[in-house]
Amino acid sequence: MVLKKICTFELLTNKLLIMPFNPIAVLVAALATLLVGFVWYNPKVFGTIWMNETGMTEEKAKQGNMLKIFGFTILFSLMISMAVPGLVIHQMGALGMIGGKEADALPSYAAFMRDYGDAFRTYKHGALHGFMSGLFIAFPILGVNAMFDQKSWKLLFVTAGYWIVTLTIMGAIICGWK
Repeated sequence: MVLKKICTFELLTNKLLIMPFNPIAVLVAALATLLVGFVWYNPKVFGTIWMNETGMTEEKAKQGNMLKIFGFTILFSLMISMAVPGLVIHQMGALGMIGGKEADALPSYAAFMRDYGDAFRTYKHGALHGFMSGLFIAFPILGVNAMFDQKSWKLLFVTAGYWIVTLTIMGAIICGWK
């Protein structure tokens, strides 16, 4: 069997295989949440505001189970980064339209992917869609929670700002790193 590479999609005896998935990009995007968090929540950036608005103290923070906190943070970040391709890579929509089984797709799908397989697969485009996801998905969700939890606007903007920046970076990594 001969493998031919067409854009980023492979053909095996003229049957289309699954769209390449970059697990390293997904992992790096997930770990980016930690890096952004270390900077964002630093006391010299927004950490002091976050601590004041949540009532967190350094003593209370030290009492937390760091293995549990960071373990679940990585798990949840992986879950988010696995959903990001559907938000930032347009070709995922074409894949969804055929039901996800590329091997059963009509020849027109293969032709479409040959012509447009790498269209808009850039870091800049991924960052744009990541930003829009943060602004139009994360921010409103956090806003609804903040209103019902009766949290301050300051806390909402600090938290939502973190997710907007983080999703922008995640989108760039996942869309651009083929």
